[in-house]
Amino acid sequence: MIYQKHPNMVARKIMDEVILVPIHRNVADMQSIFTLNETGARIWELIDGKNSAEGIVRVLASEHEVSKGEVEKDVTLILSQLKEIGAIQENPGS
Repeated sequence: MIYQKHPNMVARKIMDEVILVPIHRNVADMQSIFTLNETGARIWELIDGKNSAEGIVRVLASEHEVSKGEVEKDVTLILSQLKEIGAIQENPGS
């Protein structure tokens, strides 16, 4: 599965974290701010509409000394959470 960032989600990187703020009718929804830790922030960076979930797992596994299985579990969980809050959507071209 290939995901892309939802166009109504604004992201700002602050140190090792990423803050996500949904935008509705050109107004920030300050009641729904989400914070991604360092791992979540790296996954967010890799969501580009081209990388598959498996590709993201491969990149993270190569960057860290962690088993592919552990990385896959984390990536699946974070992608699921991002999809649930509307931060990402399936890439229609994938």
